[in-house]
Amino acid sequence: MAGQVPVVPMDRGNNTTCTINLHGATIVSWRVNNQEQLFVSKKSVFDGRKPIRGGIPFVFPQFGDWMYGPNGPPNNGFARISRWQLEKGPERLPTGDIEAIFSLRDSDFSFSMWQHHFRISYRIILREKELHLNVGVYNPSKEAPFDFNLLLHSYFKCPDVRRCQVTGLNGVTFLDRTRMVADPPGSPPQAPAYQECREVVTLNEMTERVYIHTPSEHIVTNVVSGRKMRIQKYNFPDTVIWNPWEMQAKEMVDFGDDEHPNMICVNAGHVAAPVTLLPQQGFEASLILQVM
Repeated sequence: MAGQVPVVPMDRGNNTTCTINLHGATIVSWRVNNQEQLFVSKKSVFDGRKPIRGGIPFVFPQFGDWMYGPNGPPNNGFARISRWQLEKGPERLPTGDIEAIFSLRDSDFSFSMWQHHFRISYRIILREKELHLNVGVYNPSKEAPFDFNLLLHSYFKCPDVRRCQVTGLNGVTFLDRTRMVADPPGSPPQAPAYQECREVVTLNEMTERVYIHTPSEHIVTNVVSGRKMRIQKYNFPDTVIWNPWEMQAKEMVDFGDDEHPNMICVNAGHVAAPVTLLPQQGFEASLILQVM
């Protein structure tokens, strides 16, 4: 698993590019008009072992340690620390867009953490001002179902996270993972639920919120160069907003102490409740990111 991991460059022309590291199929760069849209920590490790801190990591089969606890797959799953395969491309489509397809399937490495057969297809299309991410998860077993979480962990670059606003969350129930409580005492800590009452969500402290059953579209303001990012999602019912802020940033060896003002994570996922995939069934979800 160790060593230099190949990257797959995608180039649409007109200074619009995307780079995918085969370690985790992590999108480590997305440039529109030569402006980087994604945040990658200056302390991120590219050793082919640890997750890449930033870009768009692929979280599967669990979010945090929600489903399987500390004895299951590692936090945020093993897909982001697995070597993916390039199945197709990159190639130019008739529209002029660039497409590449990546895949991951069960292996000795995945079986050491999670005893299920699976196949994942990850199709990435680079358009002029959009990035299309299409995910398919398939259960090839003839007998055993499995449960999983899925999240595309998008780190957006921004000049000052305090000036960012996220739309589409007013009235939505969220779980606040920064205020975990054990009730009754001695039981595993749980995230308390609240209702979002703000028209737009802003950040001014450490934030880790799982918004449940969110609308299919959000707009994030004041990202790169003060522009807006439109997020459109299909079959991703949840939206996770995260920023470690100063205190948590200092506890993370792969995150700079002073970097938190320059990133905001607004992530599309299926995490509050797991997907149950029956034998020989498939699941599909997609995400479109658009620079406005």
